[in-house]
Amino acid sequence: MTAVSIIAPVFGIIVIGWAAALTGLLSERVSDGLSEYVFAIAVPALIIGTLTRPGLTGEVTWSYWLAYFGGAGLSWLAGSLIATRRAGISRQGAVLHGFAASQSNTIFVGVPTILQAYGEAGAFPLFLLLAVHLPLMMGCATFLIEAEGGRSLVQRLRGLGRVLAKNPIFVALGIGMALRLAGVVPTGVARSLIDGFGSTASTCALVALGAGLTRYKVLFDLPGALVIAGLKLVVHPLAVWLLATKLFTMPPAYAGVATLFAAMPVGINAYLLAVRYRAETGLVAASVLVSTLLAPVTTVLWLTLLGRA
Repeated sequence: MTAVSIIAPVFGIIVIGWAAALTGLLSERVSDGLSEYVFAIAVPALIIGTLTRPGLTGEVTWSYWLAYFGGAGLSWLAGSLIATRRAGISRQGAVLHGFAASQSNTIFVGVPTILQAYGEAGAFPLFLLLAVHLPLMMGCATFLIEAEGGRSLVQRLRGLGRVLAKNPIFVALGIGMALRLAGVVPTGVARSLIDGFGSTASTCALVALGAGLTRYKVLFDLPGALVIAGLKLVVHPLAVWLLATKLFTMPPAYAGVATLFAAMPVGINAYLLAVRYRAETGLVAASVLVSTLLAPVTTVLWLTLLGRA
């Protein structure tokens, strides 16, 4: 399986979704509905189904966490420092620049791409990282943005807890890990329902992402968007790859999953956070679009480096 054959189905479906929305074949309501379905039902089902699958095994190593989040921290720091040198960028804006430069599009692009590249060998490290990535990255961004808002540490912790408790992805990860630890394996109708919904996750997610790209304006701040895209697609995965393969020791699939996870384009959560705090919305939206458009090329390069070509 070549690198191109791995990413062609993933980014091909994104292009089809984008073209369908651009020509009016799919409306914004369809895109919104698909996104909600993927986020609330399909991906949670995929997560629970994967984590409870018989024979899924793996190990938890500190080197895995340090490699990924060490690279994410470096990219975040670089993005924030670059933003502080630009005129008119607030402290909140600098945090969002860094967050966008280190927040991967895991649900819509990462999961389909990594499972396509590594299959069963990559499933456990993928969802293990996904379980920690969401609360840690969102938690850090929220804390940093609200640091000057006058809210106490307890209030911020409570707010973060409420957000995570309502997040279907986080809840599904909790359920899947609990069932796995308890040795419960869904069978019969329950397994059929879980697998039925889970099997739709990748295609629906990619169509929804492609259709949603028509909303973003790349010309809002193209130079800034290119900087963030470069940090996200090159600096972040390069740092993770160096840490995972040169400094630490871990199974090849773990190093590959961590690197590909980092190599994904800017995540939708960065845009949602920018909208919530009304800061750098246009730039972050442009970064999502630019990084997604460039990702097919850089992903082929990373897959080649990882020996998946």
